[in-house]
Amino acid sequence: MQNDEQAIRDLVARWNEAAIAGDVDAVLTLIADDAVFLVAGREPFGKEAFVQGLRAGLEHVRIDVRSEIEELQVVGDLACLRNHLRVTMTSRGGGVPMKRAGYTLTILRKQADGRWLLSRDANLLTADTSG
Repeated sequence: MQNDEQAIRDLVARWNEAAIAGDVDAVLTLIADDAVFLVAGREPFGKEAFVQGLRAGLEHVRIDVRSEIEELQVVGDLACLRNHLRVTMTSRGGGVPMKRAGYTLTILRKQADGRWLLSRDANLLTADTSG
């Protein structure tokens, strides 16, 4: 179980590093093909729509991500992760950065080869007014 928890923490770190680097292909390897994403004000969407949105967004902004795992539970081949994120998006042309913060609730599934992949993700980030 301890190895699984570390593998999931490593996945979160790889995701954040890839997002900061603008490496969409690396993020893609961390998502199950049947993944579902939930965000406020939008119908649930899958992996393809997520990746298209990420690619389009990274054409215009640089992302900085800070995350803190607040809860991680592994039960068999499923894991539940509650994470607090702070995301700063800065236009590639300059300007005032947009900051968002809040929680995500993520379900991960262990694959037959032992890798963990994101299966479901509820992103509850809102404008960060903390300064």
